[in-house]
Amino acid sequence: MAMAAVAIFTVPFVILLVLVRTSSSRLTALDEGIALSLHAHALENPGYTAFLRVATEVFGPWPWRVLVVLTAAWLWYRGAPRLAVWAIATITFGGLLNLAVKGIVDRARPALPNPVAWAPGASFPSGHAMGAALGACILVLILLPLLRTMAARITLWVVAAAITVFVAYSRVALGVHWTSDVIAGVALGVAFVVGAAAGFETWRRGEGRTPSGPHMEGVEPEAFREGHSG
Repeated sequence: MAMAAVAIFTVPFVILLVLVRTSSSRLTALDEGIALSLHAHALENPGYTAFLRVATEVFGPWPWRVLVVLTAAWLWYRGAPRLAVWAIATITFGGLLNLAVKGIVDRARPALPNPVAWAPGASFPSGHAMGAALGACILVLILLPLLRTMAARITLWVVAAAITVFVAYSRVALGVHWTSDVIAGVALGVAFVVGAAAGFETWRRGEGRTPSGPHMEGVEPEAFREGHSG
């Protein structure tokens, strides 16, 4: 299941990467069409645009990193140091992967008339979109064992997905990314977390622990059992 999940999210990233690197005219036309449409809406609605500028930073990469680090500190205090290290390593190396791909692809950001926002660096893949996917997935996989019902766990995933999609949309609506940038960022972020979770689960089973399904039981469900000690 983990391999299938990684493939599901890696394939669209690779396809978009190839299309961007080969300067696909169809992808360019699609990106430009969506960008111009959303940019026109942003210019016509300054209040909404101001809201997006604030919200996109509230859910930006650094707030997610801070949340993950604080959660890791809490996990360490609870006696789950390995889960804490997993969380920090996943958010850190995921961010470094984003920077590496940006540097290799070096895609220019949109250059729109009367821009409503500005962002530095290369465009592909979106750091905000990937950061949201990384942070949201990591936190969900840590917190799932605290939820007792399947409905609550599914709701948590839905909320995480909604936040990630909103962040991706905000970057395109503000004219600082192409649509393909944010899709690639989300896909790469999810694939990276799935791979990291699969690696942690392999370690758990190697230690003789009861197999679990991380997507519904969390990465280390035993960390929240009474009397647990790392």
